[in-house]
Amino acid sequence: MHNFLVDHEYTRKDVYRIVGVSEDTKGGNWDTGYNKYLNDYYIFTNVGVPGRTGHDYGNRFEGNNLIWYAKSHTKINNPQIQDLLNPPGYIYLFYRTDNSKPFVFAGTVRSIDFQDATPVQITWKILNDFDIEPLSRSEIESLPEGQRRQIITNAFERNPEARKRCVEYYGYICSICGLDFMETYGEIGNQFIHVHHIKPISEINEEYYVNPINDLRPVCPNCHSMIHRRKPCYTIDEIKEFMAMRGGNE
Repeated sequence: MHNFLVDHEYTRKDVYRIVGVSEDTKGGNWDTGYNKYLNDYYIFTNVGVPGRTGHDYGNRFEGNNLIWYAKSHTKINNPQIQDLLNPPGYIYLFYRTDNSKPFVFAGTVRSIDFQDATPVQITWKILNDFDIEPLSRSEIESLPEGQRRQIITNAFERNPEARKRCVEYYGYICSICGLDFMETYGEIGNQFIHVHHIKPISEINEEYYVNPINDLRPVCPNCHSMIHRRKPCYTIDEIKEFMAMRGGNE
């Protein structure tokens, strides 16, 4: 598995270098949305904006899922589509909301639904879990996240993008205990942090707008788990008070 960083920007040439493909690679499937290399797939998609060819398939994020359309004339029985639905390796998803910028790595994905239409529509579930509540996968999949989750500026439609804005503002340091993974673990801790929803996902039953500065906070996995030891969950200030009483947040 390749060590792409979630929320980090990559050009196609960056991906070629990390994967081990010649930097001279141009055209073909690499430049038309998705490509298989060895056993893995690499998806490059626009979200909310047309591609450079002018096509806009309506790709969109809903919660932690991407509603995605394959190439124009694809059908469900196409060998490549069947391969995507049952991949032999990993599927890496890169997206952008601005054609003038590099792609952002969303994470590895797996298909959880598809529509037998032309073009084929596939719903991808992002498998990186550290931007949502630290619950079991079955609990996460059952939680109502609303029809779509948006930053209050209406610029984006999903919590990983809100997560990105949150950590751009607060940094990758725990808001409770001050843990900096990069400082503690070196390069493997680079850009790693959980993001806590101040209003828990489990309490959201309809469409709502996320303000990444007011509604989200970066926290380490330990503090995040302690927040969710109670329902309703503890507040960040309460966890800070517990640590202060134990002399652990000085």
